[in-house]
Amino acid sequence: MALTGGCSCGAVRYETAAAPFHCTLCHCVDCRRVAAAPAVAWFTVPAAELRYVRGAPAVHRSSPQVERSFSAACGSPLTYRNDAYAHEIDVPGCSLDEPELAAPQDHTWASQKLRWMRVDDMPAYSRSRGEGRE
Repeated sequence: MALTGGCSCGAVRYETAAAPFHCTLCHCVDCRRVAAAPAVAWFTVPAAELRYVRGAPAVHRSSPQVERSFSAACGSPLTYRNDAYAHEIDVPGCSLDEPELAAPQDHTWASQKLRWMRVDDMPAYSRSRGEGRE
């Protein structure tokens, strides 16, 4: 099954045949600010398995170890890559043509969630998955 998606204006399109993993709803301040949303759904695939089929994203370092990409045409966030996990790349779930194919399975960075957001519907991790549940 191929996953396909892209930015809101269609200038950048991607695809991957890899099965998504680490499907999460991230509540960290950085993700919220980048997306201007209360949380961001992400899924992960091997970086080598994500292929751009139209256009190419613009890239910037949002912190010393993190690279984020976005559409230069419309500003849509497209990827997140941490140097510590350079072989993986995170993609916003709602940039998929069919977002239900990578539905979140947990909440990450719940310690930074907005007070009015609920995290009692799935497992919730204070920080990342490897750092324990709330």
